[in-house]
Amino acid sequence: MWPDLIQKSKDGGLDVIETYVFWNLHEPVQGQYNFEGRADLVKFVKAVAAAGLYVHLRIGPYACAEWNYGGFPLWLHFIPGIQFRTDNKPFEAEMKRFTVKIVDMMKQESLYASQGGPIILSQVENEYGNIDAAYGPAAKSYIKWAASMATSLDTGVPWVMCQQADAPDPIINTCNGFYCDQFTPNSNAKPKMWTENWSGWFLSFGGAVPYRPVEDLAFAVARFYQRGGTFQNYYMYHGGTNFGRTTGGPFISTSYDYDAPIDQYGIIRQPKWGHLKDVHKAIKLCEEALIATDPTITSPGPNIEAAVYKTGSICAAFLANIATSDATVTFNGNSYHLPAWSVSILPDCKNVVLNTAKINSASMISSFTTESFKEEVGSLDDSGSGWSWISEPIGISKSDSFSKFGLLEQINTTADKSDYLWYSISIDVEGDSGSQTVLHIESLGHALHAFINGKIAGSGTGNSGKAKVNVDIPVTLVAGKNSIDLLSLTVGLQNYGAFFDTWGAGITGPVILKGLKNGSTVDLSSQQWTYQVGLKYEDLGPSNGSSGQWNSQSTLPTNQSLIWYKTNFVAPSGSNPVAIDFTGMGKGEAWVNGQSIGRYWPTYVSPNGGCTDSCNYRGAYSSSKCLKNCGKPSQTLYHIPRSWLQPDSNTLVLFEESGGDPTQISFATKQIGSMCSHVSESHPPPVDLWNSDKGRKVGPVLSLECPYPNQLISSIKFASFGTPYGTCGNFKHGRCRSNKALSIVQKACIGSSSCRIGISINTFGDPCKGVTKSLAVEASCA
Repeated sequence: MWPDLIQKSKDGGLDVIETYVFWNLHEPVQGQYNFEGRADLVKFVKAVAAAGLYVHLRIGPYACAEWNYGGFPLWLHFIPGIQFRTDNKPFEAEMKRFTVKIVDMMKQESLYASQGGPIILSQVENEYGNIDAAYGPAAKSYIKWAASMATSLDTGVPWVMCQQADAPDPIINTCNGFYCDQFTPNSNAKPKMWTENWSGWFLSFGGAVPYRPVEDLAFAVARFYQRGGTFQNYYMYHGGTNFGRTTGGPFISTSYDYDAPIDQYGIIRQPKWGHLKDVHKAIKLCEEALIATDPTITSPGPNIEAAVYKTGSICAAFLANIATSDATVTFNGNSYHLPAWSVSILPDCKNVVLNTAKINSASMISSFTTESFKEEVGSLDDSGSGWSWISEPIGISKSDSFSKFGLLEQINTTADKSDYLWYSISIDVEGDSGSQTVLHIESLGHALHAFINGKIAGSGTGNSGKAKVNVDIPVTLVAGKNSIDLLSLTVGLQNYGAFFDTWGAGITGPVILKGLKNGSTVDLSSQQWTYQVGLKYEDLGPSNGSSGQWNSQSTLPTNQSLIWYKTNFVAPSGSNPVAIDFTGMGKGEAWVNGQSIGRYWPTYVSPNGGCTDSCNYRGAYSSSKCLKNCGKPSQTLYHIPRSWLQPDSNTLVLFEESGGDPTQISFATKQIGSMCSHVSESHPPPVDLWNSDKGRKVGPVLSLECPYPNQLISSIKFASFGTPYGTCGNFKHGRCRSNKALSIVQKACIGSSSCRIGISINTFGDPCKGVTKSLAVEASCA
């Protein structure tokens, strides 16, 4: 997917691609490196260069990024005497070794700009300033060490540290956030840089889906350049998918869509992508003035800020309204209408090329079409369902199990080789069978299942705000021997916070049986427990479908915990992106042709409250301001890259942990349904027309273009000139409307791949004098 994503980024007006370098991806075992396939860093940097773009290489090697363990490999944790991210010799030795390894790889391929390559910036550490107080005086010496270590590598390009106000010279300290216009670097000799402009926010299992309106994102970008910004990066421009067990958190979803301008599947998200493309063009029109001088900033009215970049005959200006209501402002003797929470960009200090709240770009509605699984011809088995299965044993089943007195912390025990750790114990109960008692379990997280005598008795799960799990499970014990098997599991390891590497997981106790016959309680915490890391069949490799123990003879078990399922399927035809809809399943992990497409968890539903139908972009954004999908599963659709699919024969393997019915799952392919645009008489003309006289004369224009090559506009579903309102797919006529709009738009657009229509009463007539009118259109392509 890389070349297409990079090209779409370039087409959107980007100059630089930033990437993290995940230490745990590239050195999964100490001294054993992985730079193959998806981990081929050199190939990625060269692919960016081939498109004519620059690279910012954020080596870290701590990354955060909602990525497992923040990007650190687990083996690092077990080095004697180590403490992460502080002035600690074992840690600094390993961090330097890995950083040197990456820098040397880049140098060998001549990839730094100083060697004629694309890398113009590198980053060391990541957002340490947010949490460094917790590390005391050692934080200062660690940052000094990291800075001198990085600069000693002599890359010939600058190093940055983000969110590090005390970054030592010559390291450039940079800003991360939703807004960075007020940020200033710690020296006038350093440029003002924004390494992460958060284009949306991440999704957690159990959370609603966050989004960030493009009007607000565009406002943030324009404000940054209005106030002397030099470099701005979107985090994310494309977020993609957390395949395998790469999610951090805990509880980060497998989708890392981030409401980014290019969505999880690689499809352009409109109008976000298109409007930002226009913003980038508008800023570039001011480039000569922006690089020549610093701005002169004045306030021509309350909550109004004007910035002028003037040198000789060159002049560019930005007018910002930082209030939540519209305003009219006089600037250089002319009057300008400034919508609330918007910036107007004037490349000649006189004419407005763009206002961040007025979107000329078309929007698009994309939808998923579901289709049932097509089994391979001749693959139907005796169960008639096309599925075969293996039961994962409950409790201890592997030869490498071991016993210890007391309850163990999970990550130190598993080294994250698996999400799963079994805690097993056997107890004797005197007296009658069927005695009722309560099993009390306290866990550091992230979830657990309790089995009594081989039957599931209860479960508990934490959430992204509180990973810890405390449960009281009513259980029935038999006279004599009873087995208690507790399956503890992680859902991505902590990736952020001071000392996050030591937070821990698992059933550290206490584990207590309460309310036995004689009213007594038994604390099992310090007794002898038997442990098993991982699942029996995880080791035997059913994830690639090759284990010989699959059962297809008897009835397919459904809604049972701990079952492996397998089927062969034919890929959906066409080239549209593919996902699996896991509705009907509980929680687990899925593999397509041996590649893990990630953890699935369609039963974790977001809270009912907190969502808004339409989010008002005016006013400061925060990660909880604009949410959708409340009261619904956080994620039902899971992306399978097309390149992982064969056209005819594919194998899907699932490990279902809590219980589901695999015959319910289906494919979903993503396509673009309608495209829409809504442009008013007060919109500036398209940015492209700025340098032509045509632009001054034309006025506002509504543009539509089919999303794919070889498509033509086939129908106009809605067209109204006057006072239409609503959103794409849901436009309505206003009180005032021209009766000619539909026929004019049909004539201009149908049968073409794109069309442009001037917004003018000369074209449409004037259905209501003295009112600002607009044209709203919804069209579809075929």
